[in-house]
Amino acid sequence: MRRDGRDWSRGLPLLLPLLLSGIWQWSTSSGAVSSHVLPTPVSVATAAWSLARSGELTRHLWISTWRAFAGFAVGGSVGFALGVANGYWALSERLFDTTLQMVRNVPHLALIPMVIIWFGLGEGAKVFLVALGVFFPVYVNTFHGVRSIDPALIEMAHVFELSRFEKFRRVILPGALPAVMVGVRFALGLMWLTLIVAETIGADSGIGYLAMSAREFMRTDIVVACIVVYALLGKWADVTAKALERYLLVWQSTEAPKSRRVRWAGT
Repeated sequence: MRRDGRDWSRGLPLLLPLLLSGIWQWSTSSGAVSSHVLPTPVSVATAAWSLARSGELTRHLWISTWRAFAGFAVGGSVGFALGVANGYWALSERLFDTTLQMVRNVPHLALIPMVIIWFGLGEGAKVFLVALGVFFPVYVNTFHGVRSIDPALIEMAHVFELSRFEKFRRVILPGALPAVMVGVRFALGLMWLTLIVAETIGADSGIGYLAMSAREFMRTDIVVACIVVYALLGKWADVTAKALERYLLVWQSTEAPKSRRVRWAGT
C-alpha cells in the first residue's frame, strides 16, 4: 500500500500546471479573456511547433543556453573560489568580504547602462551580466558552508598533517558542499532571469530576442511560447541541480553504501 501511495504521489507536481492550463484554455476559448491579450494554449503550442519545425527555435535556444551556462561557469567558479578563500582564511575575508558585501547590495541589472558602455552590445555584455547575477548566491552560500564546518574536523586534519589539497578535498569541500548546492540552485534561477533581461537589450539572437521581435508584430502566441520555453529551461536546470546534489551528497544518506560515505567524509 505504501508503495502504491508513493507511485500515485509522483503525479502530484503535474496537477497544478494541468489545472492552470485548463483554466487558461477555458478562459480564452470562452471569450472571458481576449485572445489578443492572452492566446490559447493550443495556439501557443502551434506557434512553438512551427518555430521548432523551421529550426528557428532550436537556433535561438542553443544561443541562449550557451550564454546562460558560459556566464554561470565564470560567475559560479569565481564565487566558489572567493567563498572558500574568505570562509577559510581570516586575512582574505578582511581584504575582500566588506567590498563584496557592498557590491552585493547593488542590483546587478541596474548596471546595464555601464555594462553596455564597457562591453558594447556583444556577447561579452550578456555573459558578464549573467556571471554577475550568479556570482553572489554561490559566493554567499559557499562562504556560509565553509564557516559552518565543525572546527573539530579542521583540527583533526591538522593532527593528521594533511596537505592543503587533501584538507580541502577531504574536509572543506564535503563539509561545505550542501550549502554550495543551495547556492547553485538559487543561482540557476537568477541565471535565466538575468538572461531574459540581457537578451531584450540590443540582442540579435536568443529566446529573449525572439520574444521581443514577436512583440513588434503583436504575435502574442510566440511571446508566450518563449516565456514557456524559459520556464521549461529553468525547470530543467533545477532538476539537473537536484540530481547532481543527490549524487554528490550521497554520503549523507543513511541508505548509501558505507564505502561511498567514507570516501566523501575522508575518513
